[in-house]
Amino acid sequence: MKPAFQLDSPETGTKYWIFVAAPDAAQTPGSWSTVLCLDGDDQFEAAVAAYQALRQAGKIPPLLLVGVGYGASYGKGANQRGRDYTPTAHPFEPTSGGAKPFLDFLTATLWPELKRRYPVKSSPRGIAGYSLGSLLVLYALFQAKPFFTHYLAGAPSVWWDDRHILGQAQRRRDRQATLPAHLALSVGEKDSESMTGDLALLEAQLTAKPFQGLHWTSQRFPGRHHFNALPDVYRAGLAALFGQI
Repeated sequence: MKPAFQLDSPETGTKYWIFVAAPDAAQTPGSWSTVLCLDGDDQFEAAVAAYQALRQAGKIPPLLLVGVGYGASYGKGANQRGRDYTPTAHPFEPTSGGAKPFLDFLTATLWPELKRRYPVKSSPRGIAGYSLGSLLVLYALFQAKPFFTHYLAGAPSVWWDDRHILGQAQRRRDRQATLPAHLALSVGEKDSESMTGDLALLEAQLTAKPFQGLHWTSQRFPGRHHFNALPDVYRAGLAALFGQI
């Protein structure tokens, strides 16, 4: 898939490839709810396929899907997911710890550009990711003033830096118990113990000390592992988040 446009980020110093799947304006006039999909180079086509299947079945409203990528797949030098999706620096990834400037790019540079180009609704505002991308999704959710309203987090890398994200969630809960948002969690049943077990820890924490206003769901996909669960993650996640809108 070719990008719709490229966008320079003053926050990270990176040029991002922006992929877009927009509703037919003639058939769906008005403004659209928008979902940013991380790992756009490698995962956006799966996200679009899941969305299209749900639309054809009449299960979700028209959405503007936006993939955020680098023009390079996993492991290539230009792909900066290891930097952009991690909230803390860790020896596991030498460039890690750039989640804050990347989130600033999404909200302060990309979102205004999308509003300039497309009829974007002010709300709902969605963000979706898988694996390391879901770590960034959770990081965005547990901000003091979250920008997005709907969060899709599949097989989230809760393990990162001794489960740093659990501490972030706890600190956010201690400071402010109100968090009006929607969250769809999921993982393949046959994913690694670090994925399934750590997601269970997050679920337990959200249950024991719930946020007021946070509506969340969590699903396990039978027979799915880390490398084949992505279609299920997007199909179930988009339906859970947008099926009632």
